Amino acid sequence: MTQVGKDTLGTRSTLTVGGKDYAYYSLAKAAETIGDVSKLPFSMKVLLENLLRFEDGGFTVSTDDIQGIADWQKDPSTGNEIQYRPARVLLQDFTGVPCVVDLAAMRDAISKLGGDTAKINPQVPVNLVIDHSVMVDEFGHPKAFEKNVELEYARNAERYDFLKWGSKSFENFSAVPPGTGICHQVNLEHIGRGVWSTNDPSGATVAYPDTCVGTDSHTTMINGLGVLGWGVGGIEAEAAMLGQPVSMLVPEVVGFKLTGKMAEGVTATDLVLTCVQMLREVGVVGRFVEFYGPGVAELTLADRATIANMAPEYGATCGFFGVDDKTLDYMRLTGRPEEDIALVEAYSKEQGMWFTPENEPVFTNTLELDVSEVVPSLAGPKRPQDKVILPEVDELFNGDLKSIYKKDAPVRTGVEGKDHDIGDGDVVIAAITSCTNTSNPDVLIAAGLVAKKANEKGLKPKPWVKTSLAPGSQVVTDYLIKAGLQSELDNIGFDLVGYGCTTCIGNSGPLAPPISKAINGNDIVAASVLSGNRNFEGRVSPDVRANFLASPPLVVAYALKGTVTEDITTTPLGQDQDGNDVFLKDVWPSNAEISEIRSGAIDRAMFEARYADVYKGDEHWQAINVVGSDTYQWRPGSTYVANPPYFEGMDMTPAPVTDINGAKPLAVLGDSVTTDHISPAGAIKEDSPAGEYLMSNQVAKADFNSYGSRRGNHEVMMRGTFANIRIKNEMVPGVEGGYTTYKGEQMAIYDAAMKHKADGTPLIVIGGKEYGTGSSRDWAAKGTILLGVRAVIVESFERIHRSNLVGMGVLPLQFKDGDTRQSLGLTGDDSFSILGLADLTPGQDVEVAVTRADGSEFTFTAQCRIDTANEMEYYRNGGILHYVLRKLAA
Repeated sequence: MTQVGKDTLGTRSTLTVGGKDYAYYSLAKAAETIGDVSKLPFSMKVLLENLLRFEDGGFTVSTDDIQGIADWQKDPSTGNEIQYRPARVLLQDFTGVPCVVDLAAMRDAISKLGGDTAKINPQVPVNLVIDHSVMVDEFGHPKAFEKNVELEYARNAERYDFLKWGSKSFENFSAVPPGTGICHQVNLEHIGRGVWSTNDPSGATVAYPDTCVGTDSHTTMINGLGVLGWGVGGIEAEAAMLGQPVSMLVPEVVGFKLTGKMAEGVTATDLVLTCVQMLREVGVVGRFVEFYGPGVAELTLADRATIANMAPEYGATCGFFGVDDKTLDYMRLTGRPEEDIALVEAYSKEQGMWFTPENEPVFTNTLELDVSEVVPSLAGPKRPQDKVILPEVDELFNGDLKSIYKKDAPVRTGVEGKDHDIGDGDVVIAAITSCTNTSNPDVLIAAGLVAKKANEKGLKPKPWVKTSLAPGSQVVTDYLIKAGLQSELDNIGFDLVGYGCTTCIGNSGPLAPPISKAINGNDIVAASVLSGNRNFEGRVSPDVRANFLASPPLVVAYALKGTVTEDITTTPLGQDQDGNDVFLKDVWPSNAEISEIRSGAIDRAMFEARYADVYKGDEHWQAINVVGSDTYQWRPGSTYVANPPYFEGMDMTPAPVTDINGAKPLAVLGDSVTTDHISPAGAIKEDSPAGEYLMSNQVAKADFNSYGSRRGNHEVMMRGTFANIRIKNEMVPGVEGGYTTYKGEQMAIYDAAMKHKADGTPLIVIGGKEYGTGSSRDWAAKGTILLGVRAVIVESFERIHRSNLVGMGVLPLQFKDGDTRQSLGLTGDDSFSILGLADLTPGQDVEVAVTRADGSEFTFTAQCRIDTANEMEYYRNGGILHYVLRKLAA
C-alpha cells in the first residue's frame, strides 16, 4: 500500500484508462499554483510528482520544496535539499547479501532495544536478482554452462540458503534465482513497469511514475525505459526499504542533444563510449543527464538502455530518456500486460512526460552529438572514459608499454607445453559479457554474424584466448538459437558460460596455468577485450593489466586476431582454408543483415515463457529447503554470513560527536581511486590478511571464492579493504597492493590498522580527484569504518561513495582553494586533528591542524561534504542504519 501526503495544493485528480479509474497527482493542476512547469526536463517532472504525492505540510516535503522545483527553470542549478521516495529497490547478490545481513542484524538489535522486530521489513517492493556469483571456470565446450552452475551452487550454498531465508522471512522481498539473468536486464525486460500503481489507505488505486534505486551502480540502465533510477550504497538502499526518504539536493540536469543516425558498421557500444568520453570532459558528477533531440527517436530502446547503463562511467547520477512509442513497443515485445502499457501511454501524455523529437526543455547546460559521426571504438586500457578509435588501438597500447607499463621493448616468451608463444598485448580474455551490451539484440546478433562468417572462412580464435559468452537474459539464448547463430558462436569457442555478471566484475575465472605462468613469470602485459562497462586496474583478472571495452562483434574479432598490438582494421585476422588473408571487413555484418535477423528471431512469446516462473528457479534452487523465521539463526564460525558489529553496545541516545585528535594516515592515495581499489570484488590472495583469516578457519585455497561472494562476512571484508593488487599507497613508494607503514615498518593495511586501533589512534585517508569512482560498493565505506578510519580528505568525491561514507559515520572532507596533498606536502608521517565537529553543519568549512614529524604545525581548511541536514543526522547517529533503528525502536 502506498502512502500519500496531505495534498495541500489540491493536485490529486482522476485518470480513466481502459474503463478503470486511477488517482494521480497532476502537474497541470500544480502549475496553477506554482507556475508553468512545461519546460522542466522529464526527470525533474518525476521528482516534482514525487514531492506532490508525499507533500505533508513541511515535516519531510513542504510547499516550498515543490515551489523550488518550478523555480528551478529560472535558475537550473543545484538547489534545495529534498526528500525523495523511490517506488521500489533493486538488489543483486554481491550487494544484496550484506543488505539482508544488516536487516537480520537490525532485527536482533531492535529486539535488544525493546522494539518490534516486525518493523524491520521492507516498506516498498524489493527485488533481489542473483547474478554476480557465476564464474567462468569452464568455457569453450557444450557443458560449460551446466558445469559453471554446479560450481556456483557448490561455492555459494550458504549464501543462497541465507538469501532464500530472506525471501521467506521478509515481506515485500523477492529473490530471482541464479542462472536467470543480470539484474538490470531482468529489470528492463520484466520488473520495470513505466508507471506503478498501488492502493492508498482510502482504497483508491494511485498511479505514479515507476522509480527505483538499486545497490548496483548500473541501476541507471532502467532510465532507457523512461524509469528514473540510479545506484545507491547498500546502506542507503536499506534505509529506503525501511521507509526512509532518499535525502538529496535538487540536481543540475545536463541536456545531451542527439542528432543524426548511426552510420553503417557502427554499434551502440561505439556510441556510448563516445558519450562517456564527452560527458567526462564536461563533468557531470552528481548531475542528471537527459537525452533529447531527433537523434533519440532514431535509437532503439536497447540502444537507449546501453547509453543509460553507463551513466556511472560518465559520472552522472542517471542518463534519462523520455517515454515514446518505442518504449511502448518494447514493453509489448517483452510481454508486459496491455493494460499496463495503456496506462504508461495515457499517464505520460497527461503529465507532459511524452517524448517528442522537437521538445527542448530548460537544462543547466547542454552539449550535442551528431550520431552519424560516431566511429568504431574501444576504451582502455584502464578507464571507461579513455576512448580510442579502432585504427589507433595498437598505437595506444604500444605507447602505453613505455608510458604506463615502463617497458622499453615488448616481451615474448614460449608457453610451457604449448606450440605457441605469448607476449605483451596478446588478448588472453575475449568475453561477451555484462549488462551494458548483452541486453542489446543488434550487437549480439552482430557478434553471431561475425562468428558465422569466420566459420565459413575457417578462422579460429588464437589458442591463448579464453573465450566466453555470458548473456544478461535467457531470452538472448532463445533468439540466438532461433537465428542459427548460437551454434556459430559455439564453433569458435563462445559457448554459453552462464547468465550473469562474469568477466566484467572479475569473475573471469582462472587462465590456463601455462598461460598464467608465462605472463607472471615474464612481466607480460596481457590484454583482455570485453563487452563490459568497467576496466579498472585489477578488476578483470589478476593476470591481465590492459583491459579494453568493446562491442560484442569486436570481442569476437579480437579473439580471432589475438592481439591489440596490430591495427585490426588493416592487418589480417587470420587466413582462410586456402591461405588467403581475412580482414575485419570480410567478416563484419551490414546493418541490413542484422535488422533482417532481428525482425525474424525475437518475439513476445520468448519473454512470456522465460519470465512466467522467474522466481521458481532450477532444480538446484528448488532443492534449497529453508523456513522463514523472525530472526536469523547465525551459524557459529561461518566465513560467509556473520552478524556484523555495527550495533554492538548501541543505545537509544547517540554519543556526542567529538573532534578527531592525533589521527594518522592509513593511506595517501592518488587520483581516480575506485571502489575496486578500496574494496576489491575479485580473487583473494593466499598471503593476504583475508586469505590468512580463511585458512585459519580451515578454508582451503580452492574454496576461497571471491571478495564479492564473502560480503556477508565482515571479518573477511575488513581484511580486504584497500587490498586491491594494483592500489598504490604513496606511504610505500614503488609498492603495489594493500600495504602501508606503522612506525616506519611496512605491513598490510589491515595489520597496521589493528595496531593503530590497539594504540587508540584514529585514522584518516588522504587522496586526490574522483575518490570512490566506480561501483556502488557499500563495503568500500563499511570496511573503511571498521578499520578505524574516521575521516577521508580528498580533492573530489564520486557521488555514491561520498554518500556511503556518511551512511557509515565516516566524515568526508574536501580540500579547498586549490589545495592538494602535494601542495600542502602531506605525508604519512604527519598527524592530523580535525576540529569543531561538535557544531558541524552541512557544507561548512572545517579546520584541519597538521603536526609534522619534527613537531612543526600548520593548519588548512577543508569543506565538510556532508551535504544535507538529513545526512548530518545520519552522521551524528553514527550512520544511517543506527538512525533508522533508533527511529523505529522509538
